[in-house]
Amino acid sequence: MSTLFDVTTEAPAAPAAAGPRPLTIPTVYGLDLSLTSTGISDGTTADALIPGTRTGHDRLEFHRRTIRDRVPDTTDLVVIEGVAMSVGYRPGVEEMTYLRGLIRHDLWRRRIPFAICPPQHRIIYACGVANPAKDHPANKRKTIAKAMVRDAVVDRYGVPCEGRGRYDQADATILAAMGLHWLGYPLVVLPDTHRRALDGVTWPLNMPAVAR
Repeated sequence: MSTLFDVTTEAPAAPAAAGPRPLTIPTVYGLDLSLTSTGISDGTTADALIPGTRTGHDRLEFHRRTIRDRVPDTTDLVVIEGVAMSVGYRPGVEEMTYLRGLIRHDLWRRRIPFAICPPQHRIIYACGVANPAKDHPANKRKTIAKAMVRDAVVDRYGVPCEGRGRYDQADATILAAMGLHWLGYPLVVLPDTHRRALDGVTWPLNMPAVAR
């Protein structure tokens, strides 16, 4: 059983060789937590959980309850996007801290292992570099990078990411793909420039051997 502190940054095993897909694939979910639009994906489909006009504890409970309903107790692994190191204090930061702790604790109570992926490593896994929009104007890089990740998800995995939460859906899909890859079930074959992102994720200890 994992705990909130029972994690490791051990480098992942070599990716599985290309070949026929196994009959049983682990159940992995990616979560891109957000107060206004949480992305959730199992690597093949994606959705955005939007709380509407809810605020405060009502909004936190919406996310906790909805994620609990979407992520079965039999889930093998959940990969959650971590905090960007560049984030300073601003409105909503404290509530986001509560949301992250709430979801992690709920997964712990259900004995579902979870990993924490820094945002830059999610981008590297999708695009091969941490700043794929560096050649664009500084004030547009963030939005362009989000679109590049979304395009990679649609083109590489065939997962539609549309509407208001399209970027959150795409981020969650990448997180789920990273979890499956770490367990030994990569959805696609990727070059080393992308695979290296797995080394920067805090993976859970004492995971049952699946195909690693």
